[in-house]
Amino acid sequence: MFKKLAAAALTCALAVSVFTGCGSDTQTKAERPKDELVFVNYRDIRDLNPHLYAGEMYAQEMLYETLTTFTEDGGFKGVLAESWDISPDGKTYTFHIREGVKFHDGEVCDAYAIKANFDAIIENKDRHTWLEMMHLLEGVSAPDAKTFVIKLSKPYYPMLTELSVTRPFAMISPKAMKNGSTKNGVEKFIGTGPYMLGEVVTDEYAVFEANPNYWGPQPKLKKILVKVIPDNQTRVMALEKGEIDLIFGKNMLDVDSIRKFKDNKDFTIALSEPTSTRQIVLNTQNAVLKDTQVRKALQHATNKQAISDGIFYGVEQPADTLFAKTIPYCDIDLKPYQYDPALTEKMLDEAGWQKGSDGIRTKAGQKMELGLLYNSDSVTEKAISEYLQSEYSKLGIKLNIYGEEEQSYRDKMKAGNFDMVFNICWGTPYDPQSSLAAMRMPVYGDYAAQQGLADKQEIDRAITEIMVSTDEAERQNLYTYVLTRLHDDAVYIPLTYECNKAIFRSDLKGMHFTQTQYEVPFHDMYIE
Repeated sequence: MFKKLAAAALTCALAVSVFTGCGSDTQTKAERPKDELVFVNYRDIRDLNPHLYAGEMYAQEMLYETLTTFTEDGGFKGVLAESWDISPDGKTYTFHIREGVKFHDGEVCDAYAIKANFDAIIENKDRHTWLEMMHLLEGVSAPDAKTFVIKLSKPYYPMLTELSVTRPFAMISPKAMKNGSTKNGVEKFIGTGPYMLGEVVTDEYAVFEANPNYWGPQPKLKKILVKVIPDNQTRVMALEKGEIDLIFGKNMLDVDSIRKFKDNKDFTIALSEPTSTRQIVLNTQNAVLKDTQVRKALQHATNKQAISDGIFYGVEQPADTLFAKTIPYCDIDLKPYQYDPALTEKMLDEAGWQKGSDGIRTKAGQKMELGLLYNSDSVTEKAISEYLQSEYSKLGIKLNIYGEEEQSYRDKMKAGNFDMVFNICWGTPYDPQSSLAAMRMPVYGDYAAQQGLADKQEIDRAITEIMVSTDEAERQNLYTYVLTRLHDDAVYIPLTYECNKAIFRSDLKGMHFTQTQYEVPFHDMYIE
């Protein structure tokens, strides 16, 4: 699952600070118990209510569990459900609940507790409509303590995927709810998972301790201390000094840090397969970009290999298509738009955009002037924006770049207030189904960007058919149609394929990437 770039046992004892109880105790690495690990994140764990979206997902994965989860081969296995049956028409799912499972507070996790969780989620249904399943859900029931039933109005093939992701279908103790509800918060973060939440000091650290009554195999790491270190360089220095053991996450490490540790045998670097696609979305309602010829010309004007090499040092590979071929249903024959500035110039000339005396192209008195919106919190997006601004200007395209803080950037994207905007597809395991389903409504920028397409209705209709298809061959044909249409319409400029990243001390074993890019598999790790 990952590539090891360096591996060896640590040979020296480094100082480390470990929080225990209500204070702190400085220990050397040799003195620290081997069943304790120090992790790091750039921000606090926040609200870990499993039915909402504010908390850190790696922490929710430690505390809570779902009915099912993913297997390495892309299938599913039971967690809180030992097994399940699907009716012949694909509309009824009957889950047989695992016996002997208890929440951290001692409450039994049976079908009645699971129904209480679903009732709380359904009460806040409008918050979860990004999941297509919520539109098809007719009802849930618990005929007895061992049986939980979900009924849909139509068959829905991504059903188990949506039940397996981190949220919102993770189970919290009904006693931790507020009068049977979770939409306005919970009393405590009480799940059934392998770890329980201990001491928390906001914006400083959080302690997770192994659940002694866990129904599954006991994790070998009995305590996980999560430190909050917002700055990238400070995190890297803390790893070097032995103050932390593991940095994990696609946005937690820059490429300079990876290069720095590449030949250091005291540490191991791991990179996952592609998880998501970094892209630029083109708004087809824009006066310039409404022309497919112009959008295709911009595809050929974008040097993805230069972006991969110059900004990511090859860690993120150039992206030829909206989804990597390793994503289910996406290994199809699409001809990439090759970098060819001469072809760009030819296509723009043919489309009537001629260079003026100032070097900027015009057509019918209108200048070829476009804005590119990026998240100002992303150093990477700013660097790519500045590079494209320079490169496009050589071709007669004036590119104005605008950085907005994250919430403003997202609000403008959702409202369609952009010419060009950076985005990232939803990533594993949500792709391709969730990314495509969200294109049919104003969730992100896709909906607005596609409004100028002549075949928008046909694309949306095919996406809807995908979600309720029961024949695998038909589903693949529909995916092929949708992905081909979007590719030929040139709405998206794929830039690079993101991957998950980790750097950790080399005597930490069992570190791997899972099918869910947000999970840190602490329960599989141990220190030699």
